[in-house]
Amino acid sequence: MMRTSVGIGSLLVIAVLAGCGGHHARAATSASTRQASRSLAGDCPVTLPRPWVPPPGVSQRALFGSDFAAGNGRLWVGGLWPSGVIVARPKLDGSVAMKFGWWRNVRGHLRITGRRLDAPAPPLRTDFPNYGFTGFQASGVYFPTAGCWQVTGKAGTATLTFVTMVVKQAI
Repeated sequence: MMRTSVGIGSLLVIAVLAGCGGHHARAATSASTRQASRSLAGDCPVTLPRPWVPPPGVSQRALFGSDFAAGNGRLWVGGLWPSGVIVARPKLDGSVAMKFGWWRNVRGHLRITGRRLDAPAPPLRTDFPNYGFTGFQASGVYFPTAGCWQVTGKAGTATLTFVTMVVKQAI
């Protein structure tokens, strides 16, 4: 069974570790934060990000979040969180909003859908401007509830799916 609640202690560990400074503190924070994030993911089969390798002739900086990306050669998404766990403050309506950058190496308008895997929930909402048919596309994704979410982007004949655990940060 999926764990959907997060202990305050785990969130405090992440908050304290995120506030540490200095090179050695960042190295320790990185390992400790990854371990805490893995425990937050529980049974959620999160997609682990990796650095984006752009197509020939495209700058590494062309994809927002390129250091934490997933892709299949035709479609990429950037801005995934380390260890596949999003920890963010909820909006007034209770949803958790995230920005993701997409790169389309195929022609087509981006469409994004998503569903919660560990419990019933309304579908996610999206908001993004029209950036044309190829290349970079910014997107806003609104997760209506915390939990394990599968997100699918489609552009033309390309499809890319990733899974992320969404955790509401205490206010």
